Amino acid sequence: MKPRITVLTLGVDDLERSLAFYRDGLGLPTEGIVGTEFEHGAVAFFDLQAGLRLAIWRRRDLAHEAKVAQAPPSPTEMTIGHNVGSKEEVDRVMEQARLAGATVTDPAHDTFWGGYSGHFMDPDGHLWEVVWNPAWGADLP
Repeated sequence: MKPRITVLTLGVDDLERSLAFYRDGLGLPTEGIVGTEFEHGAVAFFDLQAGLRLAIWRRRDLAHEAKVAQAPPSPTEMTIGHNVGSKEEVDRVMEQARLAGATVTDPAHDTFWGGYSGHFMDPDGHLWEVVWNPAWGADLP
């Protein structure tokens, strides 16, 4: 399998609330909710970086599309890593997320491996890590 991941889709309970969090709170660019003319089709896409998008879709519609039972969400299933260029940027993004309504679960701190990171949960419980890795330096896109 060649790595061709282009969309990360998060199941959400309230599409409008999640749209406001990511668009208005975090400032991610989007055209808003599209696909409302289709049953189970309402979704919002956010441009992250070249070739990668974030999608939010109602949990029930995601379960319907994938033909799986809707299960209770768990923040420990995965994290989304947002890598930044400095400790100060970690602090800024963590504060922006908090002001947008995120729950800070792990305030930014120096890590055992020499970096700096913190974690927050979005309004639907999806866990994000904001991290500065000194070994990556200027390798960020």
